[in-house]
Amino acid sequence: MLAEMRIQGLGVIDDATLELDPGLTVLTGETGAGKTMVVTGLSLLGGGRAETSRVAEGARRAVVEGRFSADPAALAVADEVGADADEDGTLIAVRTVGADGRSRAHLGGRSVPVGVLSRLAEVTLAVHGQNDQLRLLRPAEQRALLDRFAGEAVGVPLERYRTVRAEWQRVAAELVERRDGARRLAQEADLLRHGLTEITAVDPQPGEDVELVELAHRLSAADDLREVASGAQFALVGAEDGGDPDAPGALALIGDARHRLAAAGDPHLTALDARLEEVLALLGDVGVELTGYLDRLDADPERLAVVLSRQAELKALTRKYAADIDGVIAWADAARERLAGLDTSDEALSALAARRDALGLELAEHAAAVTAARAEAAARLAADTTGELGGLAMPDARLLVAVVPREAGPGAADALRVGPTRLVAGTDGVDEVELRLVAHTGAAPLPLHKGASGGELSRVMLALEVALAGADPVPTMVFDEVDAGVGGRAAVEIGRRLARLAARHQVIVVTHLPQVAAYADRHLVVDKTAGNDAAPTRSRVRTLAEGDRIVELARMLAGLDDTDTGRAHAEELLGAARAHREADRAGTNGAVRKSRRKTAARV
Repeated sequence: MLAEMRIQGLGVIDDATLELDPGLTVLTGETGAGKTMVVTGLSLLGGGRAETSRVAEGARRAVVEGRFSADPAALAVADEVGADADEDGTLIAVRTVGADGRSRAHLGGRSVPVGVLSRLAEVTLAVHGQNDQLRLLRPAEQRALLDRFAGEAVGVPLERYRTVRAEWQRVAAELVERRDGARRLAQEADLLRHGLTEITAVDPQPGEDVELVELAHRLSAADDLREVASGAQFALVGAEDGGDPDAPGALALIGDARHRLAAAGDPHLTALDARLEEVLALLGDVGVELTGYLDRLDADPERLAVVLSRQAELKALTRKYAADIDGVIAWADAARERLAGLDTSDEALSALAARRDALGLELAEHAAAVTAARAEAAARLAADTTGELGGLAMPDARLLVAVVPREAGPGAADALRVGPTRLVAGTDGVDEVELRLVAHTGAAPLPLHKGASGGELSRVMLALEVALAGADPVPTMVFDEVDAGVGGRAAVEIGRRLARLAARHQVIVVTHLPQVAAYADRHLVVDKTAGNDAAPTRSRVRTLAEGDRIVELARMLAGLDDTDTGRAHAEELLGAARAHREADRAGTNGAVRKSRRKTAARV
């Protein structure tokens, strides 16, 4: 539930705080006062699109802050992003839209992506406006509405249907590819086999090309390398036995230096002797390694020829398949995997076709289960909605909810045989759902867009929402002038239905009808102050006391707020609404008590 909302710098609203009732809150005001900005604020709070044009003129940013009662669904969303509820158990959501176009979102004091607010709105807010009436005319929206009413009865088999359908489509596509591209696939398989034969014959090893480059260099330059290594060895150890005694090596020179330092008797020089000892050990190790290198170094023409021949074999592979031997090995691994999936033999195609047909039978069973669940829910939704229409000044109207299978034409993609008929297996099943209105006794059932006027469509929309209320887990419902085009007795019944809906949900209504506003548990009004060159027009939101409600309702009754007649009409309207609410609530409480007594008797 949304307990409070604050709006700053949005449209004509500078700063306004809306305290919302847990029941029915209505929002009224003259045309252009800024009622739309409240709905815009709710949309932004629910992760809606941010438009810089909505930021108030001269303001740096627009800010919308909402304080939600932290029910389990809202807390689950907050917990996923590490957001925390306040000490009083409420959850604060904030949306900021800068004049520079930047948008930011916060939840529970933590910066979050805007999508998190969208997820929060999915479990807390449902905003219905005149655009929803237009969407209701689309077949896909009508099917979604029926599925929402049916709940898990449709949702569970539909999820199974979608899982099997994805596998069925994959197998069918693979079978078509293998059959239609048999020649191409056979050619591809031959090329892969040829490549694997070449690579297997050479049998390259990881990193072998790099090792051979080093070995070939060492074999081809053996004489030069021997001269270099011998010179380095001479520099370290000096002349061998019988050589020039006046050409000592580095080891002899360092040994002499150590002898001189040790004989000096000076502590500082003695310390240097220890460091020279480390150098002498290191040079000794180098000398040993040089000796070993020279022992291994051999100018072997035959071995060099073998290495060069091997390099030629590897280069033949890298010219065809990859830049280096590791890449060639990776190509071979991928080729083997690809070959495993290119079996175009009759046996493989038959096995794939059998798999597709088996999945098709399973899919048809799930599709039939979805259709049956929809048909059962359609009958209940039609009966519930028709009952509501009777109280909305449409006593002879009936709503029909038709669940019609979509037959597949010749050559249609995703055609599935369900029973004796080939149907289109779409993402949402094999059904089309159509809402049809019988406007009066004897009239033919017509689709909503043909059989309902603007005012009737508003009443059908409200009747559907009341029927859906029991199946809708969202705690807060917002209606933005869904009563457009309605007046008289129908307007009174719309107000009464909204008040009944508010017994199970928090309901927020933006309305221009006094008959609807009279049923409010809390009445908010948006009024504006006239602007001038120095200060533009601005609006504020006020909570009306009982006396102020009479004035506002009188204004809404054709602008009669300054007459005794207008106020008398407003008082009469408030009294009738209060009596209706009390009677409806007493009936609701009685039904609850009766249900409890039946439950206790069964126990």
